[in-house]
Amino acid sequence: MVLLAQIVGALYGLLAVVFGAFGAHALKKLLSVDQLKSFETGVKYQMYHAMVLLLIGFNFNMDVPFQEYMVYCFVIGTFLFSFSIYALVISAAKGRKLRFLGPVTPLGGLLLVCGWALLLYSFLRNLV
Repeated sequence: MVLLAQIVGALYGLLAVVFGAFGAHALKKLLSVDQLKSFETGVKYQMYHAMVLLLIGFNFNMDVPFQEYMVYCFVIGTFLFSFSIYALVISAAKGRKLRFLGPVTPLGGLLLVCGWALLLYSFLRNLV
């Protein structure tokens, strides 16, 4: 599980840089200002959670189940949140908005919130 957090964290970081550059250059002419802001939100959240996964991967032993759940929440939540935004924005720019992805973004956000809650719990449980 530690290796999963490290590998996916590094992959998400790499892709965030690539997608950020893609959005800033190739998509700038294709997207509206609001669409570009949405795309950038996906990139930012992806990078934030890439860094969190790396920190978790280097600082946790995954010796209790909730730590594994935390990794799953961040990995799956980031994928659902950011990648659904990318697909929604690009499909809308091409005139074929993938509406079925609309509920996927908040589901990804909910998983991210759960991941952060589990991270907070991992710190607070040592106080009790």
